[in-house]
Amino acid sequence: MTRFLTIAGLAAAMAAAGLPADAAATGAQCGKRDAVVERLAEAYGETRKGFGLAANETLMEVFASDETGSWTITVTMPEGLTCMIASGQHFEAVRDELPARGIKS
Repeated sequence: MTRFLTIAGLAAAMAAAGLPADAAATGAQCGKRDAVVERLAEAYGETRKGFGLAANETLMEVFASDETGSWTITVTMPEGLTCMIASGQHFEAVRDELPARGIKS
């Protein structure tokens, strides 16, 4: 399974915070969310590490493996189609402290 999206496909996905109806033509790996999540868990040991809502009520999720450091970013459309838009290695979870508002150094 190819886990990378072409630059053109990524640009299209990010432009609208979603993917075009012909997402497969852009190189994206898409499917039903349950199947995509199962594949990430079984093949790569990845579990969900974070999520957020993007424009047009799309759901962006980050999956990663604590053991191998592999990671994948998915976007799920309101209709339920989930596409993997990026993946890589060396995932590190961080929790950076933000400076207090209104305080200047």
